[in-house]
Amino acid sequence: MTSSPPALTRIRIGSAPDSWGVWFPDDPQQTPWRRFLDEVADAGYEWIELGPYGYLPTDPVRLAEETAARGLRVSAGTVFTGLHHGPAVWEETWEHVSRIAALTQAMGAAHLVVIPSFWRDDKTGKVLEDRTLTPAQWRELASQTERLGREVRDRYGLRIVVHPHADTHIDTPENVARFLDATDPGLVSLCLDTGHYAYCGGDSVRAVETFAERIGYLHLKQVDPRILAEVVAEELPFGPAVGRGVMCEPPSGVPALEPVLAAAQRLGVDLFAIVEQDMYPCPPDRPLPIARRTRDYLRSCGAR
Repeated sequence: MTSSPPALTRIRIGSAPDSWGVWFPDDPQQTPWRRFLDEVADAGYEWIELGPYGYLPTDPVRLAEETAARGLRVSAGTVFTGLHHGPAVWEETWEHVSRIAALTQAMGAAHLVVIPSFWRDDKTGKVLEDRTLTPAQWRELASQTERLGREVRDRYGLRIVVHPHADTHIDTPENVARFLDATDPGLVSLCLDTGHYAYCGGDSVRAVETFAERIGYLHLKQVDPRILAEVVAEELPFGPAVGRGVMCEPPSGVPALEPVLAAAQRLGVDLFAIVEQDMYPCPPDRPLPIARRTRDYLRSCGAR
């Protein structure tokens, strides 16, 4: 008889609209927001992210009522930024960020997940800019992200956690390390997404150990190695890769999540670990059974 893994007492498990196939504020192919809230609670989660701004109600009173009625709390909001473009995009960026930060703060959350802009369109594959930043762009990315971290902290009491992501400039282990080396740990933490990190050639356990003092948040997902090999060989953009099923249901893919969670527990800090299985678009009846099985699997890893 195998013994149960140690309880992950520092890890708070949640899920997100992404795991219901939600990528946009409004899209006829997506699960309606009320159904998402009903089902994420039914699957056994107590924490959620806001998802794309405008998908869930943006009135904080209404959203608080809707989440509380289902026993749900918000862990973070999410913003997309193109800060390597420098001060020229600051005003537009701040207009976008401030709305989401205000709602995130009102919901009692403490984190803002920051995703860099894509260098190619995730639907069409159109190349939008060079996939490699110049030294000057790296400097702008670092300094403007620090500025964002400072403003979000001072105005809203939130901490930014930057999310390395496929088809962005913060993707591979080398680029993640370069970004972290260039930014102030007091202002910028890391949202380690296990699926995106594997997609881009990284080892999540090694990342947790190497960047220990920078790990501020986790996204849990897995990739299908066979499909990933096809994606790499064909140089598929991220959107079509997701449509092909590159992000798969745990525990059928990589990385194994139990060692990642155990490594995160060893950090000795409280961390959110939010399940995010990219599967846009998907049939409306598909997410809930996967969410239930995933929650049971994470319990088996010690995430009560």
